[in-house]
Amino acid sequence: MQNNNDSNKRLVRSLTPLNVWSLAFGCVIGWSAFVMPGALFLRNAGPMGTLIAMELATMVMLIISYNYSYMIHKFPMTGGEFIYAKMTFGEHHGFICAWFLSLSYLSVIPLNATALNLIMRSVFGNAFQFGFHYSVAGYDVYFGEMLLAIGAMIFFMYINSLGVIFTGKIQTYMVMILLGGIIIMMSGAILNPNVSSENLHPMFHPINSNFSKGIFAQIIAVFVTGPQSFVGFDTVPQLMEESKFSSDRVKVVMDTSIICGGFVYIALTFVACSAFPLIYSSWPDYINDMPHLSGVSGIATLSASYTIMGKAGLFIIVCSVIAAMLTGIVGFYTATSRLLFSMARDGMIPNWFGYINKNGVPTHAGLFCTVVASLTCLMGRAVMGWVFDMASIGASIGFAYTSISAARYAWYERRTDILIFGILGFILSLGMGTLLLVPVPGLNVSLGNESYVLLIIWSLLGILFYRWGRRGAKSRR
Repeated sequence: MQNNNDSNKRLVRSLTPLNVWSLAFGCVIGWSAFVMPGALFLRNAGPMGTLIAMELATMVMLIISYNYSYMIHKFPMTGGEFIYAKMTFGEHHGFICAWFLSLSYLSVIPLNATALNLIMRSVFGNAFQFGFHYSVAGYDVYFGEMLLAIGAMIFFMYINSLGVIFTGKIQTYMVMILLGGIIIMMSGAILNPNVSSENLHPMFHPINSNFSKGIFAQIIAVFVTGPQSFVGFDTVPQLMEESKFSSDRVKVVMDTSIICGGFVYIALTFVACSAFPLIYSSWPDYINDMPHLSGVSGIATLSASYTIMGKAGLFIIVCSVIAAMLTGIVGFYTATSRLLFSMARDGMIPNWFGYINKNGVPTHAGLFCTVVASLTCLMGRAVMGWVFDMASIGASIGFAYTSISAARYAWYERRTDILIFGILGFILSLGMGTLLLVPVPGLNVSLGNESYVLLIIWSLLGILFYRWGRRGAKSRR
C-alpha cells in the first residue's frame, strides 16, 4: 500500500505475534485498570458483581472478536473497522465508524499521560505541582504536571517515529513489567496470612438508603463499561500491514488479549477489597470513604499493595502502574496514527495525515494525536474524564459496524456461524452503546451533559475534516 506523498515509502512488515499481542494487551490494561476497582467496580457492584459483569463482558468481546477475525481474513489491511464499514456500506459509513473509533483511541492517550501526575501525587505528594496553575471544573492544573504529561507524549511520539520494530519491542518489555507486578501482588494477596477471604464480604455492594441498586442493576452498571474496558484488542487489525505473520493467527492474538484483560480486571478488584486499611471494618466502609482520602489510600489497588507487602509492594505496583500508563500511550499512538493514515489514504481526511517517514511511520498522524492530546491535558483531568466517557461510544460503534459487516458477508456466503455471531455482536454492541446514550431509570450509567456537548463538537469537527478530505481527493483525480 503506497503513500500519496512518496511512492517508495510504505508500512513495514516487521511485527511478531508477541509484539502485536503486547500492543493490544497494553491498550486493554492501562491506568484505568488500577483505578476502576475502587472508583467504579467495587463502588457499583462489589467483588461478586464485578466478577459476573466482567465475565459476561469478556464473553461478549470474544463474540465480537470472532467477527473481527472473519473480517481480517477478508480485508487484511490497516484501517480495520474503517475498511470493513466502507467496503460493506459505503464511504459515509466508513468515515462515521472511523471518526468515532479514532475518538475512542485518542481519548486514552492523554488519560494515561496525565495519570502520571496522579501517581506522582499519590506517591510523591506535590513534587510536580510547581509553576503557574489554574482550575478547570474544580481540578487544579499545574505547569509542572502539564510538563510531565505533555513531555511523556512527545517522547513516545518520537519513539513511535523510529519505526514499528522498535515500538513493538519497547511495548513487549513494558507489558512484561506490567504483568510481572500484577502477578506478584496477586500472589502476595493469596499467600499473606494476614489477608483473609472474609475481607471480601459482602460480595455485592450492600443495599441501603445511600445505595439503592439491586444486584441486577449492579452487574449492568459494570457490564456496560465493557467497550471502554476492553477497547484495545481491536487495535490488532490496525497493524495487519505491519505484521509478518499469517492472518490465521490473529484470532488467537485477540482472544488471549481479551481473556488476559478480563482476568486482570477481576484479579485487581479482588486484591483491592481483600486488603484495605486496618482502620476500616470492611471494604464498603473504605470504598465509601475513599473520595475523601489522598495519597496511596486514595487508590484502592495501591493501598492494598502497601497493606500486603509494605513499601516493597508499593514499589512493585507503582512500577506496574507506570508500565500500564506507558503501554496505553504507545499502543493507542500506534493504533490511532494507523487509522488516520488509512482514512487519508482513501481520501476521507486531508492527505497530510497520510505522510510516512523514512522508517515507515505515519508521523503527521502521530503529530495530530499529540496536539489534540496536549490540548486536552491543558483542560485538566475533569474535562478528560468527560472525553473518556465517550470512548465507550466510539468503541461500540466500531464493534457494531464490524459485527454487522461480518453478518452481511456471511449471509451471501451462507456462513451460518458467522451470521449468528455477527448479528449477536451487533445487538450487544448497539445495546451497550444505547445504555450510555439513553438514560435508563435506576441504572445511572449514561453520559453526563458535558460528554454530550463534546460528542457534538467532535461530530462537527469530523464533518469539517470529511468535506476537506473529499475536496482534496477530487482535486487529485
